Parts: sequence; structure tokens; C-alpha cells
Amino acid sequence: MNLKDLPYALVPMQLSDVPTVYSIERRVFTTPWSMQAFRQELLFHDTAIYLVLRYLGGRDAKGRPLLKKPWGTRKDRNLLGYGGVWMVLDEAHISTLAVRPSWRGRGLGELLFAALIEQALAKDADKITLEVRVSNRLAQALYAKYGLERTGLRKRYYPDNQEDALIMSAESIQSMTYRERYQARVEALLQKLRLTEASNSPEMGQASGRIDSL
Repeated sequence: MNLKDLPYALVPMQLSDVPTVYSIERRVFTTPWSMQAFRQELLFHDTAIYLVLRYLGGRDAKGRPLLKKPWGTRKDRNLLGYGGVWMVLDEAHISTLAVRPSWRGRGLGELLFAALIEQALAKDADKITLEVRVSNRLAQALYAKYGLERTGLRKRYYPDNQEDALIMSAESIQSMTYRERYQARVEALLQKLRLTEASNSPEMGQASGRIDSL
């Protein structure tokens, strides 16, 4: 994904990122993954891909200076969000997605989501799946924007409140039709982000969180 002219970078998650990722995880989710869970994913889940979104500008959403170094602490404010996708044969299952609450509403959750789809395409996946809370209409609208449709239901899937989960999927993502749709969405998103940066007035848009609460 070409992030030229944008103060963001999408890079593979490192073990040194886990403390910051966990700090965001605890703020975003009612049933957060543990630090050990993230470490296990990075060390032993060979078919999983995890990305982090870094801010390359000089200040955060509250105007505080951001240090480009050192990274890898709970106070690493350059790390704005993260996402993961599991590759299972020809299927890509998006497992997690979160953005710092103070950076929501800028399209960064969508940027991470689009980057995970890009990873799936690069790995020759033919299908994308995920679970989302039935009450989370905002997230469902975003996923539908990228071609995912409701394909099933998992009863009492979420342990915090026993809420059901919708299964959403997109098939034949290697087709020219899907790739053209995806590319159009990405180009529109990048243009929006560039306009936002140019005006320095972030638009309120998609809220961000794990795929079950995005």
C-alpha cells in the first residue's frame, strides 16, 4: 500500500511492540488478549500475520511530542494501532484489529483493515472471514464496504455478555472484480487521509477496535 505523503507506516509487529499493543488492547476490549497470547502468536503461529500502524509525524492527537526512538514500551505513542490475520489454506481469517481511542475517527481502522486484506491477497487467499458483534452496525458497514457479507451466526460467541457474533465473508477475492473494487476503496481512503492531513482537521468516521468491536 502506497502511503506516500502520509505520516503513517504499516510494518510487521515485533516482540518489542507487545507491551504497547497490550496497553491498547486493555483499553479497547472487554476481554483482552494477554501479552503472552501476543508473544505466542508472533513466535509460534507461522501462518499468522500481524501489522502495527505507526505515526511518523511530530505530535500525537493531544499535541504531545512523539519520539521516534526508543520504541517497545507501554508509552510508545507512535504506535497507533495493530491488526492480525490468520492464513488457513486458501482462507484469511481476520483475528484482531484495534486503534488507540484518541486516534479514532480518522480512517485509521479502515487503513489497517485494508492492509490486512492486502496481505490476504498477497498470500493468494481466495476468501476472507471474520466475526463481529451483532450489535456493531458501524463495523458491519465497514466490512460490507469491502465486499464482506453475512454468512453465518455464532450463538453466545462473546464471553463478556454472551452476545452473538455474525460471520462475515468475502469469496473469490482474487477475481478481477473484487480486486478492482478493493483498489477503488483503498484509493478513496488514501485520498481522504491526504486531505485530512492537508487540512489538519480530522473527519469523524469509522470508530476502531478489534474486529468484534470496530
